[in-house]
Amino acid sequence: MQAALPMYFPPQGAVQAFWAALVERLRSDARCAGLALPQTLQTADDVHAQWLEPDLLLSQACGFPLMTLLKDKVQLVGTLAYDAPGVEGIYCRSQLICRTGDPRQTLPDFAGATLAYNDRISQSGYNALRALAAQTSAQRPFFGHRIDTGAHYRSIEAVRTGQADMASIDPVTWAHWQRSNPQACAELRVFGQTERYPGLPLISSLQTPPEVVDALRSALQALASEPAAAGLRAPLLITGFVQTAWADYQLCLDWQAQAAEAGVQVL
Repeated sequence: MQAALPMYFPPQGAVQAFWAALVERLRSDARCAGLALPQTLQTADDVHAQWLEPDLLLSQACGFPLMTLLKDKVQLVGTLAYDAPGVEGIYCRSQLICRTGDPRQTLPDFAGATLAYNDRISQSGYNALRALAAQTSAQRPFFGHRIDTGAHYRSIEAVRTGQADMASIDPVTWAHWQRSNPQACAELRVFGQTERYPGLPLISSLQTPPEVVDALRSALQALASEPAAAGLRAPLLITGFVQTAWADYQLCLDWQAQAAEAGVQVL
């Protein structure tokens, strides 16, 4: 079996410690008897392919690909809640960032500008921003130029160094970046945010037995709420766990459709 938590990049020692505690709880659960639980989290060159591996015990995906690429191909385990600006429990609002010295104040001011985005199938970096841009009367496509960076952290760096004018960043990623780059924080600012959407879904393979998925949920709920695990949660900004349903993520598809109706398919 394999497991990964690939979507955020807090201190990796803290991520592995959280996983080790989760594995310890699973080992003590009779529903996981006989399972070869992975001792460490795995990384993959292609996370999209890893999401579909038949031996995937647990991974983090994204709401938009969950509904467009993974629907009926994985099991939805649930969603973690976080404590960061722009986060309300399991719900997120992407943070719209630009350079501190940029005089523009609202999204319409950036019409025709250069956008840095992590992936066109990203909910936080593209789909949520597209939905917001569709509500404006600005030009179509909204941006004059676009840079596909492949990762939120690279989008932040593209804006900081002047390669791009703005980016839409997952709020938990933004909070972790600020913690890791305190001196560079003064170079960037948040000028707006998107509407709220459910955060990163936790998934498991269709091959994972239902009782094991239930055990995962129980272990995640315990680690996300018990006072004894507060030290594990704090560096990851985790504050809770909710057993979400597929219907909770329908919003991602609704926003895509609404943007298309407004003539915004490509930013």
